[in-house]
Amino acid sequence: MKTLKYMLVAVGVSILSFNCSNDDDNNMTIDPTGPDFSGTYTQADQMGRPAVNTVFVSPSAKDQFNVTIPSSQGAAFQPMFQANLEALSPAYNEEGDTNALGLDAATFTGLLATDVLTVSLDGETTFYDGTNVLTGRKLTDDVITVELLLIFGGEDFTENGALSNDNVDMNDKEFLSSFPYLASAW
Repeated sequence: MKTLKYMLVAVGVSILSFNCSNDDDNNMTIDPTGPDFSGTYTQADQMGRPAVNTVFVSPSAKDQFNVTIPSSQGAAFQPMFQANLEALSPAYNEEGDTNALGLDAATFTGLLATDVLTVSLDGETTFYDGTNVLTGRKLTDDVITVELLLIFGGEDFTENGALSNDNVDMNDKEFLSSFPYLASAW
């Protein structure tokens, strides 16, 4: 009986301890003059195309890659991207091997090393829809599988089947039909 009494006291004290503080009053004030952008800011990460930076930039070069402007990334990082691609993907084992876009390792990694998401202003916007490739991105695009296919799938997406699909074919919840389009958290 005493043990139950002590447990109830402990639970009561913990409830009071966590719920009686005044640090969660949300007394946030907004400066009427607007945000203050003075100071020094540094870029911490780039991710124009998901997973590209993660996979192809060597750990010792991550910080340098993340602060390099995209127009300089290709020249600075393409050799590293190519070496990492050729070490990673059996689809580029032979001289002259290409991916389904017809790009050899040097050309493909030159495209990837400039880590920006290109967007078609006058055509279909998609990461890949069977015809259009890397012309933008829709929420429904299976970006990681497309990247895996381009890296491991070879000339016709049939090589290295086990490596060419993340097997995640849909979201946990459907996208909304109106803004903000992303499903609410469950």
